[in-house]
Amino acid sequence: MSGEINFFTEDISYTLKHKTKLRQWIHSIVQSENRAIEEINYIFCSDDYLLNINRQYLNHDYYTDIITFDNTDDYDPGLCSDIYISIDRVKDNARQHQSNFSTELHRVMIHGILHLLGQGDKTPEQKQAMRKREEACLSLLHI
Repeated sequence: MSGEINFFTEDISYTLKHKTKLRQWIHSIVQSENRAIEEINYIFCSDDYLLNINRQYLNHDYYTDIITFDNTDDYDPGLCSDIYISIDRVKDNARQHQSNFSTELHRVMIHGILHLLGQGDKTPEQKQAMRKREEACLSLLHI
């Protein structure tokens, strides 16, 4: 495995479980697309923290579960990104979709990676394709 995958928190108390397995899983997904990771930083935060980022950088005034900043440059093809995830939204999504928190968190984590790999989710067709790829990726995670 090359490249770093780091986990941080901002303004919340949260401890991610199974970090080593999650890193291996993410690396395997990226490698299956013939790509590599330079550096991926996951930042787990609150709704309010992510809302401020959404307002400041994207001019969106609404809550979201994830914001992925693609920092990859043309000179180094390795993926480089800061991925912000609202733990509040993930909990809420898990309740709404009658899923468990861990599954929903892992779905959101890989969602950001799939964006970095070129998967869109703006149109209904893209959303369906994204969900299908998320499910395929989740089926490869054994914790």
